[in-house]
Amino acid sequence: MSHGFDSWALSLVTFLPLVGVLLLVLVPKAEEEMIKWVALGTAVATAAVMGWVMAAYDYGAPNRLHFEVNKSWIDVINSRFHIGIDGLGLPLVALSCVIVILCIVYSWNHFPEPHNPKAFLALLLVLETGMNGTFIAQDLILFFVFFELVLLPMFFLIGVWGGPNRQYASLKFFLFTMFGSAFMLLSFLALYFKAGHTFDIATLAENVKTANISHGTQLLIFGGLFLGFAIKVPMFPFHTWLPDAHTEAPTVGSVILAAVLLKLGTYGFIKIALPILPEAARSWAPWIGLLAVIGIIYGALGCLAQKDMKRLIAFSSVAHMGFVMLGISTLTSTGINAAMFGMVAHGLITGMLFFCAGSVKDRFHTLEISRLGGLLESMPKLAWILGFASMASLGLPGLAGFWGEFPAILSTYSPAAGLSEPLFRTFMVVAAVGTVLAAGYLLWLYQRTAFGSPKAEFAQQHFHDVNLEEWIAWAPMLLMIVVLGLWPRLLFHVTDTAVQAIASRF
Repeated sequence: MSHGFDSWALSLVTFLPLVGVLLLVLVPKAEEEMIKWVALGTAVATAAVMGWVMAAYDYGAPNRLHFEVNKSWIDVINSRFHIGIDGLGLPLVALSCVIVILCIVYSWNHFPEPHNPKAFLALLLVLETGMNGTFIAQDLILFFVFFELVLLPMFFLIGVWGGPNRQYASLKFFLFTMFGSAFMLLSFLALYFKAGHTFDIATLAENVKTANISHGTQLLIFGGLFLGFAIKVPMFPFHTWLPDAHTEAPTVGSVILAAVLLKLGTYGFIKIALPILPEAARSWAPWIGLLAVIGIIYGALGCLAQKDMKRLIAFSSVAHMGFVMLGISTLTSTGINAAMFGMVAHGLITGMLFFCAGSVKDRFHTLEISRLGGLLESMPKLAWILGFASMASLGLPGLAGFWGEFPAILSTYSPAAGLSEPLFRTFMVVAAVGTVLAAGYLLWLYQRTAFGSPKAEFAQQHFHDVNLEEWIAWAPMLLMIVVLGLWPRLLFHVTDTAVQAIASRF
């Protein structure tokens, strides 16, 4: 294809969903079929452009931005419309495009109450623009705009279509994230004034080396970034909004939140905080590692205390994202690669678990673990899929979850120069214990929901097993969990050059 398309490709991946939203606005609310096809068509077209980007991407190239566009935007503050994609953004944008399609397919014949497909699908497409834009922005202000854009549609998805406590959960989600973003923006401004009046990420990374910013100031700037990203991840102790948001969100909201939104935080660490402030990152690393392992254990213990299936999966996210942050805290290429892999694996696996939980709720109208049981008898296919996703989540070798956790634990054995080996090896032991606890709570969940006979209240009812929309929505995720588990190089090969460039700063 022509060179002209190169410069348009990423803009299309980001803004095509908004074109879909405009088309949805024009379709009358009564035309439901039309609304669904417009939304699906938009999402598929976006993914098709992304597919072209992946096909045309030069995987052998040393770390550089592909399909770069750098135009003047807000000249007053020297902020530019600078987008481009590298080995860090590529898998995440691809994940985002696929997940949105699968969510639209899953919703096809059962939209949550209040029934309003037009608004629901429009919000999903706005979400997609925010997510894709965040992963390709190369300018801090542009990054911030997309990072914040995600908040509004998610706030409405939870607040309008959520469970009984939806208002509380959506407000908590919004306020927590806004609080972190305020500090993040302050850090962006500090970098702008201290490192050459630019918001360009690559330029800042170069300028900070030469601009003699005192170590104390760097630590403070990193602290602001840390707050902004850690709340989004969410790391312990900033995680309290997550179980509420997940429990109340509609199924599709939970899937997108788990699969893509939590990754905005970890991506921010790898893309912005580490390369721009390597000195401060080295000082912060032990603390990040400490909070990560606390999160791993705390998340697992939290899971064991849950009575609600969705809430249990939400707490498991706190533990799994702990492994991702542990990998990042080692500041080594092994650790950061493991973190990138863990982000994609967690997206697929936990997204799948939330899909299963949503389908169980559709049938039983409850997610209370003590009332469920006998799924293998009443809905064998769904029970097998839930079992498969649980095995993947506990890190069974041969499935994707293993390659996020195992290398992350491995990398703590020899962290980057200047970090305390005994300390990180202690983290390694704690994290390994965390994997045992993970097996415990996931098998316990599976045993109580799938084994035995259905409870008396459901014994006489006939439940419809996995339907066509669910098969179409789930098959790609199940397939990718196996493919990435058996052939991890598929993803490591993409992320490695970009990760090596970051790790070389330490």
